[in-house]
Amino acid sequence: MRKIGIILFSAFAVQNIVAQSEKDTLKTAEIQEVIVIGTTSITNKQEKPLSSIDEYLQKSSAINIIRRGAYAWEPVINNMQTERTLITIDGMRIFGACTDKMDPITSYVEVSNLSEAEIISGQQGSCHGSTIGGAVDLKRQKGNFAENKWDFNISSGFESVNQQKIFGAGARYQHQKFYLEADVMSRDAENYKAGNNMEVLYSQFRKINTSGNIGVKIAENHLLEGSVIYDKATDVGYPALPMDVSLAEAVITSLNYQMVPKSELFKNWDTKIYYNTITHRMDDTTRPSVPVHMDMPGWSKTYGYYSKLKGEIKNHQLLMNVNGFYNQSVAEMTMYPNNPEENLMFMYTWPDVRTSFQGIFLKDRIALNPNVFIKISGSLGFHSNKVASEFGLNSLKIFHPEMKDQKSRLLKNISANFEFNRNDFNYGFGTGFGDRAPSVSEGYGFYLFNSAERYDYIGNPELKNESSAEANAFAAFKKNNFYVKLSGSYFHISDYIIGEIIPDLVPMTIGGKGVKRYTALKSASIINSALDTELRFLNDFKWKAQLTYSQGRDFQNEPLPYISPLTLLSSVSFEKNRFSAEASVMANSRQTDFSEVYGETETPAFAVVQISAGYRFLFGKNKIHTKIGVENLLDTQYNTYSDWNKIPRPGRNFYLNIHYQF
Repeated sequence: MRKIGIILFSAFAVQNIVAQSEKDTLKTAEIQEVIVIGTTSITNKQEKPLSSIDEYLQKSSAINIIRRGAYAWEPVINNMQTERTLITIDGMRIFGACTDKMDPITSYVEVSNLSEAEIISGQQGSCHGSTIGGAVDLKRQKGNFAENKWDFNISSGFESVNQQKIFGAGARYQHQKFYLEADVMSRDAENYKAGNNMEVLYSQFRKINTSGNIGVKIAENHLLEGSVIYDKATDVGYPALPMDVSLAEAVITSLNYQMVPKSELFKNWDTKIYYNTITHRMDDTTRPSVPVHMDMPGWSKTYGYYSKLKGEIKNHQLLMNVNGFYNQSVAEMTMYPNNPEENLMFMYTWPDVRTSFQGIFLKDRIALNPNVFIKISGSLGFHSNKVASEFGLNSLKIFHPEMKDQKSRLLKNISANFEFNRNDFNYGFGTGFGDRAPSVSEGYGFYLFNSAERYDYIGNPELKNESSAEANAFAAFKKNNFYVKLSGSYFHISDYIIGEIIPDLVPMTIGGKGVKRYTALKSASIINSALDTELRFLNDFKWKAQLTYSQGRDFQNEPLPYISPLTLLSSVSFEKNRFSAEASVMANSRQTDFSEVYGETETPAFAVVQISAGYRFLFGKNKIHTKIGVENLLDTQYNTYSDWNKIPRPGRNFYLNIHYQF
């Protein structure tokens, strides 16, 4: 009966929900979630303006977070990890260089150079590549052409739980013919303390991020823009893992051309070429009693492009995106025996895998009348992997003697959604189908240690495409100061890629339980559901609540790993003139539907309370935004289902954010 209830609950919804940012009215255009980010758009409504990108994203009902430490959390969309989802920065494909997922793409940007995160659920998110779970596009700040004008800002913050010191600064110049932008943000944190003043060792980090943009109006309605982001993190501790990170460094560059055609048919043409490179070095030299010292560096380089063309024909809004990329991923491991007379042991954990992709995405949004809309989208892509290292290829052939050095695949995504607006009601439903190629780790990984399960993983280059059939629906009502929305989605995933124990193999990692090889289950299913409500009362007060529940099962009705239990987020806020205040509670139910096969155990229920207050000072054209607050007010010691190896979350944390614009 509970499963039937979940399915009925889910039948009303879609995860591309109405924006939970500054917008209060139901949109009659694209219905998707947009989270406002960035120091240039700080308002009293932001609870903690200088929080990390991860903290912004987890406000979404569609996104959960897997934590391995205090830094670089892994975003999970619709309870699917990054292999099944797509995260881009301004449409650019970027691939991490760490085999242990210590460097998700979100770790290489900062609030100082982003404006918003656009979240799209399921197959509709295939604009920049194939996905089955959904997509997040992190959009940069955009410059403007205007009268000669300089803008400056300085940000500073402090957090008591880990003695984190935050400093940022930015400058912008606008002209009728060009604009310039530059910003910097640094974070320096020590080990944090969990509830009851328990120090969590190896949770420190240091980070600096800088970026710059320059835009030139080369002709009327023609823009040329160059952009660069440089991010460097050092001395990053990962308490949930056996190794830390001595260096995580990224350079992200792009050159963008935009044209607004003088045409009734074509409305915008946006073309970009880009290049990014990432260096990542795992390090265990700071850990005591290491049996065998190891170096584990990784590198990722990506060249790419896209060209988007938007148009309108009568009641049709059209989008075409032609895109492609070429990526090189290399990771290696060197073991240093304690006995200096023994030989070093070297191997490739990613054997110099070259990945190329060429794709096309088409979307048509059709207005049947002012209240009824249909959106149809689809993509087709050619995907190819090639192992360039002969040594790495021969290592994999130990387990796959018939494998070739190259494998090509055809990837497909299609979706159709219906939306109806009438008076105070808004509802819709949709369906989709898509597939994705195995990741580099799933296809070509070599003895990758999973510290949560304590198994070494080996890739499988013969895996089939993983495919997903999706159904979604939503129903919303808005009347005066009250808003409620019920939403959900169902994914049936065929050839579900996951690890399978190989009993005859001995683990390479000391203390490991055994070896797993990536294989494909017959199928799996994931149900996501959410209830969002908002009520304004007494003019200046607002109550918001978000209730989410998910369930994941394989074809034998066994639980899937990392599926969120019942979660509640509720807040009451007050805003009047230049003063704001908020109190909120976040709670999870007990996680009893866990996957023992993949190293999960039961997670207790918890509830944590946050309070904050802010004031905006005005001095002529200058503004000072201040925000002070307390997270985990009761100093609760807890962890969630998605905290790797049950590392506890931070305890009571006093924070102060100050942002000065002039």
